[in-house]
Amino acid sequence: MQLQNKKLDWEQFLQIREEVLKAWPTGQEVDLTEAIAYQKQIPVHKRFGQKLEEAKKEGITLAQPRAGVALVHEHIELLRFLVEEGGADLLPTTIDSYTRQNRYNEAQAGIEESRTAGRSMLNGFPAVNHGLAACREVTEAVPVPVQVRHGTPDARLLTEISLAGGFTAYEGGGISYNIPYAKEVPLERSIRDWQYVDRLVGYYEEQGVSINREPFGPLTGTLVPPCISHAVAIIEALLAAEQGVKSLTLGYGQCGNLVQDVAAVRSLEELADEYLSRFGYQHVVVTTVFHQWMGGFPQDESKAFGVISWGAATAALAKATKVIVKTPHEAMGIPTKEANAAGIRATKQVLNMLKDQPLLENQEITVEKELIKAETRAILERLLEFGEGDIALGTVRGFQAGIIDIPFAPSRFNAGRLLPARDHNGAVRLLDFGNLPFGEDIKEIHREKIAQRGKSEGRDPSFQMVIDDIYAIGKGMLVGKPR
Repeated sequence: MQLQNKKLDWEQFLQIREEVLKAWPTGQEVDLTEAIAYQKQIPVHKRFGQKLEEAKKEGITLAQPRAGVALVHEHIELLRFLVEEGGADLLPTTIDSYTRQNRYNEAQAGIEESRTAGRSMLNGFPAVNHGLAACREVTEAVPVPVQVRHGTPDARLLTEISLAGGFTAYEGGGISYNIPYAKEVPLERSIRDWQYVDRLVGYYEEQGVSINREPFGPLTGTLVPPCISHAVAIIEALLAAEQGVKSLTLGYGQCGNLVQDVAAVRSLEELADEYLSRFGYQHVVVTTVFHQWMGGFPQDESKAFGVISWGAATAALAKATKVIVKTPHEAMGIPTKEANAAGIRATKQVLNMLKDQPLLENQEITVEKELIKAETRAILERLLEFGEGDIALGTVRGFQAGIIDIPFAPSRFNAGRLLPARDHNGAVRLLDFGNLPFGEDIKEIHREKIAQRGKSEGRDPSFQMVIDDIYAIGKGMLVGKPR
């Protein structure tokens, strides 16, 4: 059956569900009626979407770290520490890499090794292996809402267990958790699997339980042009809304130029409202998340705090609803809980200092915002053409044609022709447009800005600029200018 953006028939969903729950023994613990009853007794102050909606109304930015370890009690200890010592407003449960690839036998081995070693031998929390009771132990043990964060092309079983386990927010999508994460997973398959996820979330919504959904905004993390991450976010928002999702948080990864980043956050929310309304999805609450710098970090902790604080300031001035916090140990691997808490405290200090500042607006931001909107609309409209009005089908065809293209992604279902580089002021532009459906007016803006940089640096624009930009922040700069 041809892929389409159409709400899954409930009987069809239940047939698929029988097989999904058999993928690992803990799937048999999930009883949907009991799970909904359990979710309904979770207090309002621990409901993720509710807290985001309140923050949006108040115009403040909430801070959320990343965190996850292998064993239940150690994971609870970590999350409590991040609230008590870091001041986290929202909490994550980052899932381990084996679970992300549905390799539950290896995740189980990692749990056993962690028990033997007395420390986590996994890079996250294996929620599927731990099962329903353990997930509830985690979510009940902390005083703030908790979200599942992972990177899973097929997240159906993880969704069933984690929602029944009391998590009130769930990250990911069929594009954002496939193209940047996997090489061999067909896009059509991952979109279908995530339609299941969103149909399940939509069913909870129908029963009076709102689960927040968040597509993964940064994608490959480094030098992703705003129009690319915006297009993916809006596609995944439309796919989720069709399945009945009502609480959506759309994300964007920091590029580093204040004007472009503020313009990106504001344009993302406006574009999402525009497209959701256009396709008739009413009563969907859209909030935004800003991810602090996702590229290379300086090894020096003091310099790393500078990068973290710049991200916090940008999130506050853009009025993002929440910010995903990095740590001063980013350059060295998985952080200690102390380093993680320190990153949150640094972020919160800046957020608190800037919370009463008005939304940053000026002519430069307005011009940049309109450019991002024009680029994003060009991509989305061509995808709708390719899909004959259906965004799901158009997305698969569009990726095949390179109409949408994520730079530096490992997937063989991604064209990989797009080549971004910074302009003289550090905004991300395009050195090679690949097959993006931009008019000459948009292309000329990019060419002029990159040519201006080349002139100021005394060199012709080339791939070397891209390489220099990727390593620049780790070396203490934003733009990779020759020394």
